[in-house]
Amino acid sequence: MPSRQDILNAKILVVDDSPDNIELMEEILREEGYTDGSSTMLPEQVCPLHREHNYDLILLDLQMPGLNGFQVMKGLKEIEQGGYLPVLALTAQPSFKIAALEAGARDFISKPFDLLEVHKRIHNMLEVRLLYKELAQYSRAQQELALHDALTGLPNRRLLEDRIETALQHANRNHHKAAVMYLDLDGFKAINDTYGHAYGDEILKMVSQRLLSNSRKEDTVARLGGDEFIVLLADVHSLADAQGPAAKLVEALSEPFFINDLTLQLSTSIGISLYPDDAENVVDLISIADYALYEAKRAGKNRYCANGSAARQAALAVKPTIAPPAPAPAVVPSPELAQHR
Repeated sequence: MPSRQDILNAKILVVDDSPDNIELMEEILREEGYTDGSSTMLPEQVCPLHREHNYDLILLDLQMPGLNGFQVMKGLKEIEQGGYLPVLALTAQPSFKIAALEAGARDFISKPFDLLEVHKRIHNMLEVRLLYKELAQYSRAQQELALHDALTGLPNRRLLEDRIETALQHANRNHHKAAVMYLDLDGFKAINDTYGHAYGDEILKMVSQRLLSNSRKEDTVARLGGDEFIVLLADVHSLADAQGPAAKLVEALSEPFFINDLTLQLSTSIGISLYPDDAENVVDLISIADYALYEAKRAGKNRYCANGSAARQAALAVKPTIAPPAPAPAVVPSPELAQHR
């Protein structure tokens, strides 16, 4: 539930064509302790102001020249898009009260103002509005958890497959290609076994950051689980457009990882598949990239490999499809720690 301080800090807009009414309402709000109130006498400004400030409460006079309160609420509904319309209608006409509620207002205050009524209706309206916002934020957070890996914050398999499907549709429309790079870490199990899962988790978070910093903004970097990651490259033209990024990632992940008093050395193996050359659907593209990954491991690890039809075609012009080997992965203690062993 929102606290009293949350309610007093809520953003409030007073809309009335009478300067006396605005002055009176602002005084009522100040005396009650509200800290973030503003006002306007121009109803056409309400929607632009709400887009900018996202008010928690709009105290809206229904009878104004030019745009009346009902027309303003119609515009506010387009901004809220099915959300909670934070309008408390101000009216001296009894017949307008039900009409205001039917138009989307959550409640009304009668003119002339009754001080106790004003305080209660504003407080109750804000309490509901802020609770609604808390629930909406919680719902968004739950959705984020459902689509992202809890440890690294990267997209999980569910979101990844949706991104791949979208990329394939885009590539098909624009006669482009898309590449899937399937990675896992060489030597990761040794770190977990030797130093524990806390160190392994730190490695996974650092790997995630290196993958992100060495990928394009439009690429998707996802974690499937364990030490397995996928990088989706959209809008590529050939296998060579994936080989360059793959080589870059192999190099980036071979750099040492510094955690507390340890220097840990890893490498990565990468398998590549290409749409539509290797497959035309999400599941097959991931499977082919997964198979290519294990081909890379069988060839010595710390390299990338593409073994689909695209690789065979590219091999005529680009060799080798398997990157040259690098030193075997190792777990290396820092010099300071080595002196004590």
